[in-house]
Parts: sequence; structure tokens; C-alpha cells
Amino acid sequence: MGYRIAVVGATGNVGREMLNILSERLFPADEVVALASGRSNGREVSFGDGVLKVQDLSKYNFDNIDIALFSAGSKVAEEWAPKAAAAGAMVIDNSSFWRYDIDVPLIVPEVNPNDIDGALKKRIIANPNCSTAQLVVALKPLHDVAKIKRVIVSTYQSVSGAGNSAMDELFNQTRGIFVNDKPTPEAFTRQIAFNVIPHIDIFMEDGYTKEEWKMVEETKKIMDPKIKLTATCVRVPVFVGHSEAINIEFENSISADEARDILRESPGVLVVDNPEENQYITPIECVGDYATFVSRIREDNTVENGISMWVVSDNLRKGAALNSIQIAELLINKKIIS
Repeated sequence: MGYRIAVVGATGNVGREMLNILSERLFPADEVVALASGRSNGREVSFGDGVLKVQDLSKYNFDNIDIALFSAGSKVAEEWAPKAAAAGAMVIDNSSFWRYDIDVPLIVPEVNPNDIDGALKKRIIANPNCSTAQLVVALKPLHDVAKIKRVIVSTYQSVSGAGNSAMDELFNQTRGIFVNDKPTPEAFTRQIAFNVIPHIDIFMEDGYTKEEWKMVEETKKIMDPKIKLTATCVRVPVFVGHSEAINIEFENSISADEARDILRESPGVLVVDNPEENQYITPIECVGDYATFVSRIREDNTVENGISMWVVSDNLRKGAALNSIQIAELLINKKIIS
């Protein structure tokens, strides 16, 4: 049996990736509908070997949709996710709007698949922040063995996480610098070409940004509320692929070799870690891949039970589109929808 799928925000970076991944993974869909704002009505988007005509979300009726994949921002999710759910669809939302709702499960299938059982309360499932998704995929297998006490994470996040205009800004600034055009920041608060910016999302009263707050709260909701986590989130001049330098303190003893062996056997993780041969993963090497890559696993001798590591993933895939499709597959496999 095939399912009827709607992709809301089909013209954006993540929406297009959702369509790509639905096709790549041969998702059992009898029908796929591309939806966006009225400005995009009639545009064509690629799907497999063909194209789909984009339809106007404001005029669409979700009555015949089984799964609605949302990637159109919080305002659209706030208004339209409940409407799609009321029409009978299971909604998987990529925005931040529903993530902290106690009745909405926040799911990374490799980490907390059983939490999806609560999806029928509102028929809405939240997808985590892109930086959180790859983090918890790498942390959970180690937490299960040695129990994490505290995490310090510094992120190096690509501009694609800020949308099409941000990618255009990096390209235009980089090109302009070579012809002596003065960069004009628009999508970012500073020049992004040949620079790094320690500022993603708004600043909060405690000095952290909302992006950093999201990582803390989402990790607690997905994994364990007892985990202490502090984050510094940085935008870097990379088009696609988020990187994270992670320092972990455990309750129980764990060596770098043990951590490496655990991660090699963990779902969704690919360990590439041989410093003697310069084997480690950078963002450019993870683009288009499904895996969360872990490199530079080593012991932190400044604490009793510490491990440091480097984690890289395609933020448009595992950080967003792929995780959404995996949630849809989980709904089917657990027979939550039939």
C-alpha cells in the first residue's frame, strides 16, 4: 500500500531535500504533493526523474493526506499543522514551534524511537534543531554505556541553515571580495565570507543565543533531562554541513577505544578516525550523505571520565529532511499509520 504525502515548503532548501530523499529511499508513496506559499504557485520542483507542480498551501485541503512534512517556518507550522492534523494527516514539523510542547514528541529515530507512541495526542511530531540532531545521534550510544553528566559543545554551522538568501550572501560576498566590492551583510550581522560569527538566532537575557538554548532543551527532552549541556554556536563560511567539537564528561569510566568501538556499532553513525593517516571528516565530505560522522575520538585527561570528539553531518539531510523521512518510516514500521 502506498501513502499520500504532502511536502509543505517544497521550494526551500529542506523541502527540496525532502523530495530528493523520498525518491532516493523509495518511500512507499502513491502520491506526493508539493505545497508552498501563493508566490510559488505553479512553479516546478524536481521529484525523482520528474517534476511536481507547486500548489498554494492556503487553498489546499489535507483531507486525503496521510503524512504532511512541514518545512516552512514556525508561523506556517503554528497555523497549518493543526489544520492538517485535524484533517487526518500525521504532521512532521521541521520548525521550532512544536518542539517544546509536552504533548508533541521530539524524535530522532536512532535515539528515542519509542517516544513516537505519543504522536496520536495531537497528530504532530517535531523534528529537532539541525545541530541537536547530529549531536544526540553521537551522544546516545555513549550515554547508554557510561552515562553522560555534562557536555560542552561548540558548533561550526554552515550558512544553509539560514536559508537560500544566506547561501547567496556567502557566494556573492566571496566573489565580490576578489573584485574589491565591499561586503554588505544582510542575512547575517557581520560579513560571513572569510569570517566566523558567534551569533545564531537572537540573544537571550542570560547572554546565550536561542540556538544555544535549543540545543540544551532539545537534548534534555530527547535523551535525558539530567544531562548538563552548554553550547556556543558559530556560523562559518561553509555552504552545507555542520560540524561540532564535543567534550563529554561521564559518570562511569570509558576509554577512547571503547567509545570508538561503541560508535562503530551505532545506528546512523560512521566513524572515520585515524589521525596517523589524516583520516577525519570535514563538512565538504559529508554533503549528500545520510550518516553522522565521528572523528578525532580521544580521552580528555582534564576530567576523571572524559571524551572529546569531532562530529560532522549534512544539516539539510540528517539535521532536517532525512530525519523527517526517517520519522515517517518509523510511523509506518510501528503501524501508527496504516
